Amino acid sequence: MSSSQPIFRLWTSCFLQATLDYLEGQVHLITSFANSTKIVIGVACLLKLRKNNFSTVEARTRHYDWEVNYEYKSPDCYKKLAITINGRTPGPTILAQQGDTIIVKLQNNLLTENVAIHWHGIRQIGTPWSDGTGGFTQCPIQPGEKLIYKFVVDRAGTYTYHGHYGMQREAGLYGTIIVLLPNGVSEPFSYDYDRNIILNDWYHKSSDEQATGLSSIPFVFVGEPQSLLINGKGKYNCSLLTTPGACNATNPQCSPHVLTVVPGKTYRLRIGSLTALSALSFEIEGHDMTVVEADGSYVEPFVVRNLYIYSGETYSVLVKANQDPSRNYWITINVVSRKPATPTGLAIFNYYPNHPQKPPPTVPTTGPLWNDTTSRLAQSIALKARQGFIDTPPLTSDRAIVLLNTQNKIDGYYKWALNNLSLTFPTTPYLIALKENLTDAFDQNPPPDGYDFASYDIYRVAKNVNATSSNRIYRLRFNSTVDIILQNANTMTVNNSETHPWHLHGHEFWVLGYGMGKYNMSSDGKKYNLVNPIMKNTVPLHPYGWTALRFQANNPGVWAFHCHVESHFYMGMAVVFEEGIEKVGNLPSSIMGCGETKSYNRPRP
Repeated sequence: MSSSQPIFRLWTSCFLQATLDYLEGQVHLITSFANSTKIVIGVACLLKLRKNNFSTVEARTRHYDWEVNYEYKSPDCYKKLAITINGRTPGPTILAQQGDTIIVKLQNNLLTENVAIHWHGIRQIGTPWSDGTGGFTQCPIQPGEKLIYKFVVDRAGTYTYHGHYGMQREAGLYGTIIVLLPNGVSEPFSYDYDRNIILNDWYHKSSDEQATGLSSIPFVFVGEPQSLLINGKGKYNCSLLTTPGACNATNPQCSPHVLTVVPGKTYRLRIGSLTALSALSFEIEGHDMTVVEADGSYVEPFVVRNLYIYSGETYSVLVKANQDPSRNYWITINVVSRKPATPTGLAIFNYYPNHPQKPPPTVPTTGPLWNDTTSRLAQSIALKARQGFIDTPPLTSDRAIVLLNTQNKIDGYYKWALNNLSLTFPTTPYLIALKENLTDAFDQNPPPDGYDFASYDIYRVAKNVNATSSNRIYRLRFNSTVDIILQNANTMTVNNSETHPWHLHGHEFWVLGYGMGKYNMSSDGKKYNLVNPIMKNTVPLHPYGWTALRFQANNPGVWAFHCHVESHFYMGMAVVFEEGIEKVGNLPSSIMGCGETKSYNRPRP
């Protein structure tokens, strides 16, 4: 029995943990394949055995049938319409292995709204039409229609997906993608169990109401969110409502999320943020966290108590359940970078066998100071590529584009702009227009690569009298190396500069450096980290600061680069890159049917 004892012990421990997972609602990936609780727990346990190289043969193509609907939900106790996938928000987690093909058959059951879903962090090599960005790479899916997304997950790591049409992400259309390593390949760090946590902020107004306010004169900002959600659960104070009928504090939908742990075990927490507005600080009361992964790239490990995370980012942290096991602990998220008007988001770090709903005996942590830019910048700078996994960037670039990030008024409407151009989407998506040579679909003039460096004062409210709306794009030479310097400035409010998390589709980029104040063209480039820069797909631009990126334009297609704050993107804070369009294969007709392609045949799947 000696040869089988390790497997038996592993199975016993695994079955216990998988049982805990099931009881707290974590095993949702495979319930559609199971007919009983026992099978659910057993399959979940097999997934955990995989991590220890007791692997089973797995299919290389993973099929998902999703239906998008509006349903009444109460994630923070307040009842409102939310967008769901197969009845859930957050939506189902996609669990795959590096190299797998993902096929998602998406049915839009929204009666009056289009839909598109972006696979955030998936590079879409060879499948740019599956990037899921309405107006960029596809015509959105119309009510009652279906579309098949098909793509390969070519890198292990933690990623997300979310709505990319209008402001539907903040209505609940989002979820997690976990890509495991190939069989026989190990992570450069060890842990016992693997969990995912997705963070969001939550509004009681509909996304349509908010979009209308952003597009109105007078301007109506979306304001601060009402709640912060951890794995889709939060708590709103129903007593604040004058008509509390829509709010029920005893609704089980808004009971706090519970993360159950076994004392002495180490957990890999895959944490993703898809907030609409808020930058967050994530903390587990009394526990250190070791950061080991960011946006799919291994990080030279460092320890934090508060993890700063911006919309669109993902991190893996290692946490050991090494505190007093007789009690539970708070998991908290708090707003940073904006003066908080939203209560702390709460979940429970539950030490087995304590009751999972037993509240900790302490007051929830309130997190760091919201306006401590220095500590947030320090964490950004601390992210380095892990030794042994460094992908060294080219030492020089072929082109540098400096993007001045400003808030403007155009024809009386509030907008965000880059180098005085606020992006508007053409009616014919860029990918289709370029591939089909529809030259009148958008303005063919190039946008500027810079701004008036000498005279622009980033610390003052600028008149920006030349700001205009535009649908121009940056056309990049294929295989060239491109530097992007993001420069932050004052908004239209005195003494105010905001945090902007910037996300690049279709690529990962090297983060070369950060700085405060105005970027110096002659000296700051000499300070770049060209030795071990982290590669990411989303990066913060700090208040009154700059962020420098480098990427290779080697993925044929059309790719959005934008602020991941929903309202900022909606108001024009984005640019478009085209590279190697002639190398893109034949476009599927299913992505057409809008703008100048209305007459094209669009077959139903």
